[in-house]
Amino acid sequence: MSGFKAFVLRGNVVDLAVGIVIGIAFGVVIQALVKDLITPIIAAIGAQPNFSSLTFTINHSKFMYGDFIDAVIAFVILAAVVYYFVVLPYTHFRSRLDKPAAPTRECPECLSSVPASARRCAYCTTPLAPSTAA
Repeated sequence: MSGFKAFVLRGNVVDLAVGIVIGIAFGVVIQALVKDLITPIIAAIGAQPNFSSLTFTINHSKFMYGDFIDAVIAFVILAAVVYYFVVLPYTHFRSRLDKPAAPTRECPECLSSVPASARRCAYCTTPLAPSTAA
């Protein structure tokens, strides 16, 4: 039981749960936006009073493609919002924080990668000649 408690109370699990709840709530808001504002505007342009009621029937089976179009529009809006308000800012933020890796060279004895300015290998403690590329 203590292992489960430690797992649930880890920071990233709680953050993930909060993110899922906020994402679901945001999805509901986007669906309402599409259903109540965007779809009626598109329907008015197309002279259709209720866009979500678009259907066709084959062998007494009713296909409601208007609802599907609503779902596609909601998905596209949600994906655009996530991309422009989450992915792009995060990518920009990470690019400013990520520093280029320090130059390295190979130890002649153990072939480990060590910093170029190192005078001794951290793995095998072999003295290294001064680096010419620093």
